[in-house]
Amino acid sequence: MASIRVDDHELEVEEGRTLLQALDDAGLLMNGVDVPHYCWHPKLAIDGSCRLCQVEIEGFPKLQIACNTPVKDGMVVRTQTEAVRRAREGVMELLLINHPLDCPICDQAGECKLQDYAFEYGVGQSRTREPRRALKKSVDLGPTIVFDQERCILCRRCVRFCREVPKTGELGVFNRGDQSVIETFPGSELDNPYSMNVADICPVGALTTKDFRFKIRVWFLEDVPGVCTGCAAGCNVWLGTANNKVYRYVPRRNDAVNETWICDHGRMTYQQIGSADRIAHPALRGEDGILRAASLDDALAEAAARLRRVLDATGPGALGVVASPHASNEDLAVLRSLVDALAVEGAALAVRQGDSDEILVQAEKAANATGARALGFGDPAALLERLRGGALEALLVLGHDLLDPALLGEGDALDGVGSVILLDSHHSPLERAAHVVLPTRHAAEKFGTLTNHAGRVQRVRPAVEPAWAAWSEGELLARLGAALGLPDFDGKFDPRAVSRALGERAPAFDGVDWDSVGDEGLPLKQGGA
Repeated sequence: MASIRVDDHELEVEEGRTLLQALDDAGLLMNGVDVPHYCWHPKLAIDGSCRLCQVEIEGFPKLQIACNTPVKDGMVVRTQTEAVRRAREGVMELLLINHPLDCPICDQAGECKLQDYAFEYGVGQSRTREPRRALKKSVDLGPTIVFDQERCILCRRCVRFCREVPKTGELGVFNRGDQSVIETFPGSELDNPYSMNVADICPVGALTTKDFRFKIRVWFLEDVPGVCTGCAAGCNVWLGTANNKVYRYVPRRNDAVNETWICDHGRMTYQQIGSADRIAHPALRGEDGILRAASLDDALAEAAARLRRVLDATGPGALGVVASPHASNEDLAVLRSLVDALAVEGAALAVRQGDSDEILVQAEKAANATGARALGFGDPAALLERLRGGALEALLVLGHDLLDPALLGEGDALDGVGSVILLDSHHSPLERAAHVVLPTRHAAEKFGTLTNHAGRVQRVRPAVEPAWAAWSEGELLARLGAALGLPDFDGKFDPRAVSRALGERAPAFDGVDWDSVGDEGLPLKQGGA
């Protein structure tokens, strides 16, 4: 360890770290110690090209770039001297020589580092009189990204990202000197599973995503911390919301989960939150076989009556329960209590499988399969065998992952089940067999925790409210338990109270609840599951 002093801050730093890395590790970079930077990124190789991060170091004859200067014991660094100020002004003036003055129409306005740093560290006016260099505009780099070459400041973050993270290397710097430009290599396009990250790390408006481009001004957005539910990775995201609508996901840094990245597929799953195929009202199947809208009270009463008839006539052995890996730990804890109260054995978990990679994407296409297993929901093989054998007379199923081709397929095996109670957020072919349908909320619409593939428990909170009546699975199950007259079910559901009691249900959750996990999550207790 090295002891260094940066302005008024005394730091103990790991030997070999650079100054910017040391400040980033301490949480001080641009949060107590202002060292502006463009080319440096905490998860990419050091480039040292923009020269904006120059600082004064005691004993050095010239200013040094903080991104590529290793710390030494006893180092004294000053970031706010007159020499540093003049150097920053000079760098900013050079960067702005050819940059177009199009902030009012630039999609990056409001979250542009060139805009911010020009205000904080630049000069008041330009001294140049020559015309700005004209370059390509609105270049289609691939299926996801549009490039405005005029705005590029050649920080090369995008180039390094493509080489180092997906390792596809579609981008490069062509020509030399003031003729240098970013281009795709001949015969290629920017088309990799993580391509949209280049728009996140671009510090200016040069790279924008086709999905978000000109959709809404960013200053109208409120960023709500959340978790991507596209797979079991549990990548941390900011949900950009306005007008009770989610407009985008962008990655939220969590070094223990997704660093600062998110895959393109997961990024686009925000569209599921307010999609047209959401279930918007409870429904009951009439004697004519048609599902019709119903009140929640009527739907719960019918569900309870159907389950009670099977339990009284045949016993819990004729009732099957399928948990959803999309439900929160708190929702599943209520389901676990309901299953135990009904004495149902072998409650199963249905998880849809898909492609995976070595970066972030997991094969399990749900956010909380690990949490469901920790709460006692197991492999569905035995339940599916009983279902296909005609041993089940009633089925309580959460979600529609059961329709995965590797599990039930299209659901014809449900035709012989006398009562199917479905709790789901989106329409699916499973509704064809359902007798009672109860609409549920998306993870972005409720309080709760999700457990990713590595056993890290992370919290979600309502970013938006559904534009129709929908309830969390935990609330619906609590009310169903009360309708069944089960002990300890009063129809009330407090997700944070349930979260605090999770450790009593599963020792792995001891001390790991909605309040304690914070914004970066906590791992399950090892050996507690």
